[in-house]
Amino acid sequence: MNSQQVLIVEDEPKLATLLADYLSQSGFRTHIIDDGRQVIDWIKLESPDLLLLDIMLPGRDGIDLCREIRTFSHLPIIMATARVEEIDRLLGLELGADDYICKPYSPREVVARVKAIFRRLAYVSNAQASNPPLFKVDTEGYQIYFCQQLLDLTPAEFRLLNTFIQHPGKVYSRAQLLNHLYEDHRIVTDRTVDTHIKNLRKKLADIQTEPDMLQSIYGVGYKLELPIG
Repeated sequence: MNSQQVLIVEDEPKLATLLADYLSQSGFRTHIIDDGRQVIDWIKLESPDLLLLDIMLPGRDGIDLCREIRTFSHLPIIMATARVEEIDRLLGLELGADDYICKPYSPREVVARVKAIFRRLAYVSNAQASNPPLFKVDTEGYQIYFCQQLLDLTPAEFRLLNTFIQHPGKVYSRAQLLNHLYEDHRIVTDRTVDTHIKNLRKKLADIQTEPDMLQSIYGVGYKLELPIG
């Protein structure tokens, strides 16, 4: 039996029960909350391993909850919404959500997303404990080693890659990444990020061609996806 617990925050009883059943069949422990006002206290008391968070909730909405959770916890969060507008998806990710999924969705897809996040967390934990790590960051020297080889990076490329390394698997919008690029707050366009990503991909590929870890998320931005296994 998997010891990992998934908190399902969903006010549609049939959907919540269906998700709980599918997750239970995959070995996860589950708990269901249908009112946003109960979420924060329960998380602080029970410390679940992952949160499935619907945006539209009675009491408090998911966006407000996600914002508060990120003030005290790095709990992995998958946000679910029936809103398909780009702003909602971006807002959820910029608040610190690890992933999002749009309704209607397949319970199997939700389980797959949950498993993917846990695999990623396990890999990061193992990579941090291994010797040598895939990436080694020297923040004072503005240097990053990849597969024990020093990357030839510009200051902007260092800041960009270091941002990804600190939160592997997290999706960043171009606007978020622009905030990390330059310390003098110069005015640049979104395409500046694309150019730096292209250069970083080439520099990483010169050392290790597979896999391509800097991935584009259509309509959202970029993430660093570390290899599993």
